[in-house]
Amino acid sequence: MRILMIEDDLALCDALCAQLTSAGYDVDLCTSGTDAPYYIMQKNADLILLDRMLPGMDGLTILKMIRQNQIQAPVILATAMDQIEDRIEGLDCGADDYIVKPYDVKELMARIRALTRRPPQLADTNRLTFLDLCLDLEQYTISCNDTELTLSKKEAALFEYFLKNPEKTLSRELLLSHVWGADCTVEDGNLDNYIHFLRKRLKTLKSNTVLKTVHGVGYRLEHN
Repeated sequence: MRILMIEDDLALCDALCAQLTSAGYDVDLCTSGTDAPYYIMQKNADLILLDRMLPGMDGLTILKMIRQNQIQAPVILATAMDQIEDRIEGLDCGADDYIVKPYDVKELMARIRALTRRPPQLADTNRLTFLDLCLDLEQYTISCNDTELTLSKKEAALFEYFLKNPEKTLSRELLLSHVWGADCTVEDGNLDNYIHFLRKRLKTLKSNTVLKTVHGVGYRLEHN
């Protein structure tokens, strides 16, 4: 089982990584809130141990991003803030459990075992995610953090293909075939226009993603 630990206390990271690894878990470590979205989207964690107070982006903001992107991995929120209001806020934002620092590693292990015994929820096949983007294929909307935009059908189809193939160079021919159909006669300029529309959408959303032109080939959706 893979655990993503998002924690900026390096001494605690070293101690926890050693104990979690010895218990048979695979551990990915992120020490900055700024880098957390990339790790969350790329590492396919079975459980996330998330510190509330982080440099760059705080734990509650990261937690909201996790749930807005329909990521179902259980989240244990760790913090030195022990007021009941703090616990309620964390749970209301989407945490599955809450542990107060300093905590006993045995207690943490027990909480991990309890959460990972729960049956996984079925994936929502109508939603696609990559980094901070979430595409709803039923509503034709794309969202990033707290901002949501409505798309045209062709914009949604283009975003769908990019989100299903992130960080891969997609040729112009593939994109034209996917959106307009293999037998449809369409000018190349139409694709360029829609790429322009998608880039404006990403700019409006203030996304950490970018549609990069691969000259002579096509386009690629990647981390900015």
